Amino acid sequence: MRFDDRFLEELKARLRPSDVIGRTVKLKRQGREYVGLSPFAKEKSPSFFVNDDKGFFHDFSSGKHGDVISFLQETERLSFVEAVQRLAGEAGMQLPAEDPQAAEREQKRQGLSDWIDLAQKWFSANLRRSVGKAAREYLEKRGLPEDQWDRFGLGYAPNDREGLKNALIQRGARPGDLVEAGLLISPEGGGAPYDRFRDRLIFPIHDARGRVVSFGGRAMNPDDRAKYLNGPESPLFHKGATLYGLPEARRILGAEKRGEQGVVVVEGYMDVIACQRAGVAAVAPMGTALTEEQMGVLWRVSPEPVLCFDGDGAGQRAAARAIERALPLLKPDKSFRFAKLNGGKDPDDILREHGAGVLREQLSHTEALADVLFRVEREKVGALETPERRSLLKAQLRKAAATIADTDLSHAYRQYLLDLNDALRRQDSTAVSPRQAGQALARKRWDDHRRKVVEGATAEGRAARARLVSAPKPLAAAVAEGLLRYPEVVHEKMDTISSQGLGDETLMKLGEDIVRVSFDIPDADEGLMRNRLNALGHGETLSRLALVAPVSGAPFLAGGDRELSREQLVRALETLVKILTLNRALDEMKDEDAFDFPAFSTLKGERDALVRHLGSGAIWTDQASEELH
Repeated sequence: MRFDDRFLEELKARLRPSDVIGRTVKLKRQGREYVGLSPFAKEKSPSFFVNDDKGFFHDFSSGKHGDVISFLQETERLSFVEAVQRLAGEAGMQLPAEDPQAAEREQKRQGLSDWIDLAQKWFSANLRRSVGKAAREYLEKRGLPEDQWDRFGLGYAPNDREGLKNALIQRGARPGDLVEAGLLISPEGGGAPYDRFRDRLIFPIHDARGRVVSFGGRAMNPDDRAKYLNGPESPLFHKGATLYGLPEARRILGAEKRGEQGVVVVEGYMDVIACQRAGVAAVAPMGTALTEEQMGVLWRVSPEPVLCFDGDGAGQRAAARAIERALPLLKPDKSFRFAKLNGGKDPDDILREHGAGVLREQLSHTEALADVLFRVEREKVGALETPERRSLLKAQLRKAAATIADTDLSHAYRQYLLDLNDALRRQDSTAVSPRQAGQALARKRWDDHRRKVVEGATAEGRAARARLVSAPKPLAAAVAEGLLRYPEVVHEKMDTISSQGLGDETLMKLGEDIVRVSFDIPDADEGLMRNRLNALGHGETLSRLALVAPVSGAPFLAGGDRELSREQLVRALETLVKILTLNRALDEMKDEDAFDFPAFSTLKGERDALVRHLGSGAIWTDQASEELH
């Protein structure tokens, strides 16, 4: 009996793995997962995990991994059909009727699948033959070692119009079947079919069950009109429902014990491979915008996948299209986050230049869909110089929120987006910026956080209250954050940071370690700095900076002109250090036996003037800088 993918996905969506597996294995809740003793090996400590959100089990003692269907096959020795039939009964689903035509189509599909498998072996063999020398050199240049080729099934299609065709015909294939499988092209004007992939590095494309269904090819000739070429739609391959790298991404998620990692969507084959080599569960759409079907597949794997598109115009347009398609489908437990890699680089670049740790760290910094949506709509409207444009932005935000089908979530989005809009309106009508709106929202979040902590009575609340007491001042947090984004300033001000810190006593140790990392690795970029500081135990401090820094309104955190941002960062650091120095001097004067009131008043006036400049934002102007110095 043939079960199509839609039937199987619906079946698994109706059943919780912990319920099915829990009848055989005694499971205990542990965070987002369930844990128990392995049913496949004798063990005293539990290493068997079940994750309902991701729909799979993983057994670390035996390495077995799968869904509820494969679990029944493994533990009860059922055939695939028998396992599906039993689970369908539990889920209340009627089995598809026997259909002679469907059976014939399935037989046809299986025949095409056999030719695809043989083509995969042929491509793989060519990569290691003399004809594949250029492809091997390309992989070496991209930093992909030979021991990884088989993991990702890489191959090479020679520059021969009938190389694959002849190889498969000798095995009994008919040209028409190879055309239907997407391996050959049949000329529109007639004539003999010829190989679709020629002089290309080959990437096999798998379906959700791990079967090769098509191929993608990267041209070795830089003058080729199509740099990347995918196979066409076929009885095996449905481009809009397939994600490159999905089976391997699921294996990575299964091997990740804590179950906290989500799936990341990137743009290209090599980017997927780079992420997966770094231990990140990554997939890619088939060279097109993310479809609704692909979103459904992603949400079955992870409740909040991360979309990581290129930072160029095309990447931003892809992000906007993804948001537009996702909005009607959002649920309280199904959304997206967005990640943007430093310097406009792609995952493959970062892995080769900085290593797996930096790539994982950069992908961990994400932004909520609602915040990206606000920015997209804000940029569509342009400068908010007139009441008409302000009204237009508000209307656009309401319209976007209204497209969300879930009523409660639609209302929550509408309120959130309008809160951001109101924050914009409260600013000076001639100097409004998204950064200022973000600052106001960040301050509101921080105030809410403080209120919740103060009101907390639980042990967790008391712990959070203790952390809050040691939280840095907003501008000091912004300076620390700025030094991570502009590491060259650390070299310029190394003596100041080493001797005075970052203008806040709570950041003294962080300042010391920032200097230490910068001294050890003079050319360290932001990603490497953060990675090393995390390793030195500053993970919680860095998270605190991300929460507090936006409240400061420091313009150098908004990006823009790098030279100007560096100048503003240096100005803020010097001002904070000067305030800290004056505070220490004032404290010392209070303890002196012969109190010098005139001198104390002078220093206090100087300190207060600096604080006023910080509070008013005048510190960022050149004139204010001259006055302060």
